[in-house]
Amino acid sequence: MIPVYFMPGMAASQLIFENIKLPPDQFTMHFMHWNIPEKNESLQNYVTRLLEQIQHKNPVVIGVSFGGIVVQEIAKQIKVHKTIIISSAKTNQEFPRRMHFSKATRLHKVVPTRLFENMETLIKYSFGIAPKKLELYKKYLSVNDRRYLNWALDTIINWNQQELPENVVHIHGDKDPIFPIKYITNAIIVPDGTHIMIINRFRWFNDKLPQIILQ
Repeated sequence: MIPVYFMPGMAASQLIFENIKLPPDQFTMHFMHWNIPEKNESLQNYVTRLLEQIQHKNPVVIGVSFGGIVVQEIAKQIKVHKTIIISSAKTNQEFPRRMHFSKATRLHKVVPTRLFENMETLIKYSFGIAPKKLELYKKYLSVNDRRYLNWALDTIINWNQQELPENVVHIHGDKDPIFPIKYITNAIIVPDGTHIMIINRFRWFNDKLPQIILQ
């Protein structure tokens, strides 16, 4: 049996994987969760604490978006069978220009993350955002502690990995607005896949993931 650990995206809970099914005779599925970071905690130290959630040797680690960055950092600290990232980036060279601009100007520091501490308030006052999208946010984005959100934004923007890692499988949608496909290299492309394709294209993953893991 191959243990497979799933790391959700920024602020997301394990519910984003609720429709992902792997053959139970080949794989065991384990779902990781975000901890609240310590003050001024480095990504490396944060990942060391996350390792307490991994109870198997040589696991497969799968991460979505920011979770994809995290599982790459996990693979630097422990031996893993395979690293798979979804809707994410392998280096900061795959970040869009707006993220580089935010790093240079520290614009992300003024994002009002306090709005996300109360999803009911956000839903009530968010004009221009489709109600269905807001309901999705409410369901899947459950980690709304301001300390975590501020830390996560700053950690993503300042991630400094510049060299392509070895043995990372990258799955990416060609309609991803967060990490546009034009900046992505060496990836398995999911046609019409968006940044939330782990949720709305789960059938593709259920069909393809077992083979990708075993290759």
